Amino acid sequence: MEHRLPLEFYLQDVLVVAPSLLGQKLVCRHSSGFLTTYTISETEAYRGTEDKACHASKGMTARTKVMFAQGGVLYMYLIYGMYWMMNVVTGARDVPQAVLIRGLREVSGPGRLTKALGLNGSFNGEDLLHSERIWIEGTGREAAFTTHPRIGIDYAGEVWKNKPWRYLLKQDGK
Repeated sequence: MEHRLPLEFYLQDVLVVAPSLLGQKLVCRHSSGFLTTYTISETEAYRGTEDKACHASKGMTARTKVMFAQGGVLYMYLIYGMYWMMNVVTGARDVPQAVLIRGLREVSGPGRLTKALGLNGSFNGEDLLHSERIWIEGTGREAAFTTHPRIGIDYAGEVWKNKPWRYLLKQDGK
């Protein structure tokens, strides 16, 4: 039985959505029709034009245009010319926020997970509410988590790199 997260979930502020995604199920339908389900275990929040670590901090560009959409779509971008990063856009239209999916219980690391799942730039703008290829299902449970500074954003400065906006799912009550 499919229980996709509703639009209202994605319209919330990124600092609500990022930890709320922990423990939820990322579902992918492969070209063969086979479904695989993964548990989201690590996320990282990027909060609009004021956040110097957020791609949208420099305004709307061809690359960041999807971040300015209404929440519930994917923002995919390529780093180092080889790793796709999967982000879930949140909030209202024209308020650019996104959650980087950093890890799944089954795969650790944002580049490794997109590679393992076969995700690429063709998923940029994918609508999580209606896609037949990828969506997120709610489990109906709140997950326990810890917070940490974000990773790999030294360029943003001390204030922004030290925001505790990286969320890790606690495993088995630890």
